[in-house]
Amino acid sequence: MNRKFSLILLLYLFLPFCLIAQSKLDSVQHIDEVRITAAKTSAKAIIPAQQLEGAQLKALNSFSVADAIRYFAGVQLKDYGGVGGLKTVDIRSMGTNHMGVFYDGIQLGNAQNGQIDLGKFSLDNIESISLYNGQKSDIFQPARDYGSSGSVYLRFRRPHFSQQEKQHLKATFRTGSFDLVNPSFLYERKLSETVSASVNTEYIYSSGKYKFRYKRVLPGSNEVAYDTTAIRKNGDIYAFRAEAGLYGRINEGNWELKAYFYDSERGIPGAIVNNRWMNAQRQWDTNFFVQGGARKVLTDKYDVMLKFKFASDRMRYLNPDTTLMYIDNTFRQGEAYVSLAQKYAITGFWDVSLSTDFQLNLLESDLDDMVYPTRNSTLIALATAIDLGKIKAQASILATLINEKITSGKNTANQAGSAPNKEEFTPAVFFSYAPFAAQNLSFRAFYKHIFRMPTFNDLYYTDIGNIQLQPEFTHQYNLGLKYSKSYEQQTLAHWELQLDGYYNEVRNKIVAVPKGSGMYRWMMMNLGKVEIRGLDVSSKAVFHLPRNVLFHVKGTYTYQKAQDFTRRKNPELEKITWGGQIPYIPWHSGSLIVSGSYQNWQLNYSFIYVGERYHNSANIRENYEQPWYTNDMSLLKNFSLKESNLKVALEVSNLLSQDYEVVLNYPMPKRNYKITLTFEL
Repeated sequence: MNRKFSLILLLYLFLPFCLIAQSKLDSVQHIDEVRITAAKTSAKAIIPAQQLEGAQLKALNSFSVADAIRYFAGVQLKDYGGVGGLKTVDIRSMGTNHMGVFYDGIQLGNAQNGQIDLGKFSLDNIESISLYNGQKSDIFQPARDYGSSGSVYLRFRRPHFSQQEKQHLKATFRTGSFDLVNPSFLYERKLSETVSASVNTEYIYSSGKYKFRYKRVLPGSNEVAYDTTAIRKNGDIYAFRAEAGLYGRINEGNWELKAYFYDSERGIPGAIVNNRWMNAQRQWDTNFFVQGGARKVLTDKYDVMLKFKFASDRMRYLNPDTTLMYIDNTFRQGEAYVSLAQKYAITGFWDVSLSTDFQLNLLESDLDDMVYPTRNSTLIALATAIDLGKIKAQASILATLINEKITSGKNTANQAGSAPNKEEFTPAVFFSYAPFAAQNLSFRAFYKHIFRMPTFNDLYYTDIGNIQLQPEFTHQYNLGLKYSKSYEQQTLAHWELQLDGYYNEVRNKIVAVPKGSGMYRWMMMNLGKVEIRGLDVSSKAVFHLPRNVLFHVKGTYTYQKAQDFTRRKNPELEKITWGGQIPYIPWHSGSLIVSGSYQNWQLNYSFIYVGERYHNSANIRENYEQPWYTNDMSLLKNFSLKESNLKVALEVSNLLSQDYEVVLNYPMPKRNYKITLTFEL
């Protein structure tokens, strides 16, 4: 992209804000921004989100965001065990890197390896978690929001005050198994009639020690090789998180500014292989970012929204085990991001939008022979939405322009150059139809074509990177329906059913393959092709029982046939992998949440089931993984103390003390407990 084109885009990006001072006042300025957004989105949503919010979210025995997302249909979680273990999420078998995670409307990034560890994000300050397949049904959004196969939106708590209120205070202390100590503190302050502030801090310590059963059967026989009970070690974590925010209203709009800091040290217990129970690897993470934005109605037809972010991440990895190789490396990432979205109402039922994003990513490392890459990304999204009552439709096209360059890193002797520039144009079409005005029944469909860029590690990591890698492309096809019905003065007050069938393709799958004839040197290549056929079912119901007993029930079921059709140079290997279910994707999985409340008491039960699967595309006996399931329960009691409130919660996770592994050789904890005290003023 030349300088002239960049200058034109920059002028276009900021020109609308010169008009803000000329806009007129309107009564809209007094309406709360959060409520406007929620009502508008739900009214025009073509593909409804799966959502956990409010009391139902708080009722889960979930320590982090990753734990809660397990209850969505079509989601697979990779959990490496313990409080501090890595936790990543995959939507509809397309891969972790195809999922966008958005923190208060701005995407979290990791240009180094593309993975977002959702275990870092506590549920303590989250109002809602929403999962969108394809993309959010709202054309008034940054261009970056169009760039993922699926998206998870984390909406954090914002201050809300009545006329008499000036401040809120919330203090939480959680303790339990694994020597857990987890205090957190939230303070909200009303600074004026239009400006409020919040500060939230949290500290986590856990030894990570838990008992587990380790049993292995010799391949091809029923003979037990190992069967013992041991204690998981080197899974400790020390973590501190702090967030601060300013929120304000302006004439016909609103603005916000947030700062986030996270610092942790954790042990990496590693996989249990060859009867090796203890690993000594350590990892240190320091993450900091500042983000914010403003949204304003310029005229009755024209809205603008600005967002920005500056982030700095540092990760140090240490492996002191000299029997293999002593490793002590530090990686530093930087990110700068700015976005302008504009929406114009052509008529009362037809909107168009244009969004332009600029993003800069860079990576530095003390790793020998590692270059320092810099990536400049320009994303331009043109979208339109039509709402004809019974028929709603949206269409968009996203232009992605990538420019990369590299500089010499530490002791870099040879440079193969940077990856070629890339220009991609990817469309999406969404449609819904509600045939009956008197019935809450709607049908929906969508098609989306999108891609994910190779990460810096894929392209440049010492000795295995490949600068000729092409992006991974996905094609998504979805057909579904939603039906809901409410009843007055009946035991069943409300029920809802959502059903989606889908077909996905992932092409140019980036995989690591042996380099040359040996198995000791590897290289990243575009070899893979995956086809996914699936069915997601989600249902929920609300029951009003006698004596003011209220029950909420939510259940999900997922069927997926995710097949590997990767061509391989070894014919014998291709013979046993061709058409095999891809690693860690079960054919059947599901979840159930039941929550009952009576006066100030609340009892919650949750269940997760993951069916049989394989840890390799070669679906042979040696790679078979047994199904696993967990049962969790919690009991909560609220105490009203004049103008304050005290909540006590007792949680039991893995109630039946099941022995299971989400990832091979990473045993999960048996039965464990937590007790939580929450004081609110």
